[in-house]
Amino acid sequence: MSVDEHQPEILAIDAGGTLTDTIVIDSDGGFTVGKAQTTPENEAEGFRDSIDDGLGYWDVSPDDTFPSLAAGIYSGTAMLNRLLEQEGEVGGIIVTAGQEDYLRTERARQTYTNYSYSDRLHSVTHQHTEPFIPKDLIRGVRERIDPLGREAIPLYEEEVRTAVDELLDEDINYLIFNFIYSYANDTHEQRAKEIAQEVMDERGKEVPLYLASEIQPVRGDFMRLNTVIAEAYAAEPSREQLHGVMDTCEDLGAEFELRVMAGHGGTISYSSERLASTLISGPIGGVIGADYVARHLDIDNLVCTDIGGTSFDLSLITDSSYSVDPEPTISRYLLNQSMVELNSIGAGTGSHVKIDPNSNRMEIGPESAGDQIGVCNVEGDVQQPTITDCDLLLGILNPDYFLGGDLELDKDAAKAAIEDQIASKLGVDAYDAAEGAVDLMESRLQNQVKAAVLGKGYSPVNYSLISYGGGGPVHAAQYVEDLHFQDVLVPAWAAAFSAFGCACGDYEYRYEATIDLPVGPDLEDEEKMDVAETLNEQWATLKEDIVEEFERSGYDAEDVTLDPEVRMQYQGQLNTLEVSAPTANITEPEELDQLVENFEEHYAKVYARSAASPELGYTITRAVGVGQVPIEKPQIPDVSLQDEEPPEAAAKGTREVYWNGDWQDASIWEMTELAAGNVIDGLSIIESPATTFVVPPNFTADLDSHRIFHLTQEN
Repeated sequence: MSVDEHQPEILAIDAGGTLTDTIVIDSDGGFTVGKAQTTPENEAEGFRDSIDDGLGYWDVSPDDTFPSLAAGIYSGTAMLNRLLEQEGEVGGIIVTAGQEDYLRTERARQTYTNYSYSDRLHSVTHQHTEPFIPKDLIRGVRERIDPLGREAIPLYEEEVRTAVDELLDEDINYLIFNFIYSYANDTHEQRAKEIAQEVMDERGKEVPLYLASEIQPVRGDFMRLNTVIAEAYAAEPSREQLHGVMDTCEDLGAEFELRVMAGHGGTISYSSERLASTLISGPIGGVIGADYVARHLDIDNLVCTDIGGTSFDLSLITDSSYSVDPEPTISRYLLNQSMVELNSIGAGTGSHVKIDPNSNRMEIGPESAGDQIGVCNVEGDVQQPTITDCDLLLGILNPDYFLGGDLELDKDAAKAAIEDQIASKLGVDAYDAAEGAVDLMESRLQNQVKAAVLGKGYSPVNYSLISYGGGGPVHAAQYVEDLHFQDVLVPAWAAAFSAFGCACGDYEYRYEATIDLPVGPDLEDEEKMDVAETLNEQWATLKEDIVEEFERSGYDAEDVTLDPEVRMQYQGQLNTLEVSAPTANITEPEELDQLVENFEEHYAKVYARSAASPELGYTITRAVGVGQVPIEKPQIPDVSLQDEEPPEAAAKGTREVYWNGDWQDASIWEMTELAAGNVIDGLSIIESPATTFVVPPNFTADLDSHRIFHLTQEN
């Protein structure tokens, strides 16, 4: 095959904790998927191996492909790993006097976030997270802005000068300023920045300066500080990884500017000043890809499920929209940086299987083998068996076809580890132990799916479900069994679906600011226009910041369109909701009425109309600006339907699989040889170099014209 035959247009990369996935999409929606082990020390190496693997299936070279690519989108783990492993760069912090113990006292919620409900009830189990910045690198200076932005106590400038001097003596790598209520009035932080620059000029020593009021001007000083620390501690040092990937692309002839998936669901330039928004990118890409597919297939309600090597990530699309969390938790740290709402548990294909020595019960995760995969990986150094080891032992995985045969898996090693560490302690054989581990994990996943849907007040019968990630097709049928979803979708490119989703994201920047704007229940038209004027001014300011970001990438202000949004709540209630405004420049009272009506409608969908309290009025807590420019997006495959009977070329014979306590013959099929319209009956295993798709005995899988399998449970 030649490059001309495929006309590659879009490249997307997802460097996960275990494997690096790439997908190259041509102008007709055709795709090729590459996989390679992630190389955490230099993600560009894993990317290059993965792209070589993917393009190899088209029999084309990267040198011939990259010059024709219109876009390249990346999601990686370097920043998140720096947070998880606390291996970022240490700097100094200057705060309002009296707040020097921010990071040691935290907020109560941060000490138990991500805990089980039973552990949340017992304070003895609550643990303070380890501070990123030690106490001796934090200084307090006297100053105070009140909640309305008025100066209550002037800035003690000499204290700032002394604090900067002392911290520079500690050889800090950067300096952060985070003053109380600086989002309402940034004059003290700006003056402190000027003083710090004066001190650095006098000493001939420069370090980057970060102002909380510039990076995240929203309420919540502790979470705001965490967000700024994430930027300085983890995001900034990780730029080197992104530059390494961009350099690799340029060496291969690429002319595009690399973009990175951001937590809010859009993509931003790899050279953006604010990279902390890309901390969680791969799982977000999956949700955006699912939303893209759902819109193409006219699906309003969709459960998005992603099984990777380390975790199971779940998100809901309801009434064609996903939720945005304004205060997400990342690695047990609270941030006030908006992110697509995700629920995650530590249960992936690389999760360790172990026996609790106290209860003698089997446990799954949350620890994971990561890029080492499992004991079966002869090139790795894993001692604890994983779910992948179990799947291999049960005959579900083909030891000679993992990553297309590029990575050798040792079935005997997996069996020995499971016998020694699991089966012998439970008094069962290795196969029953392996199947028990897989059943336990799939049961946990099913409970997570049910809880997410029922918790919204819906039932699975109101939703379809999509399964993706390298491990999604392996386990999907078991965690949807008997839940009666409207449809269960498994894309043929499930292994690289999160990468595909990154390519589906808009090129956009999201900026927001706290405004705390009351909207009374019975405002006169003149009062409505006073509210509108404040909103218009804030949206205009946000657009200026957004345009500045795009101008660095060569776009003009005229290229940028602004989607104005707000976070809003009923007066007296605690939870805010994000709603779109009818225009970025409100000129009529009726347009403000429309904004309120949008909130009322969204509130009724998320909660219930009976909980509404419009008689008290509303509060607009944040103004949000989302700026976009036009970009290329991938085509969804659309091919002609063939017969239900699969072609002979797809048949690979049978393989014994340990299923429900017995050995059974499973039909083996090559996924890339199956044609649209083919129907596969269980028990079958559909293999590709990138993933394995299991069709149980009581299921069928129909491949549609978009190369998406529809998994159906019989009876």
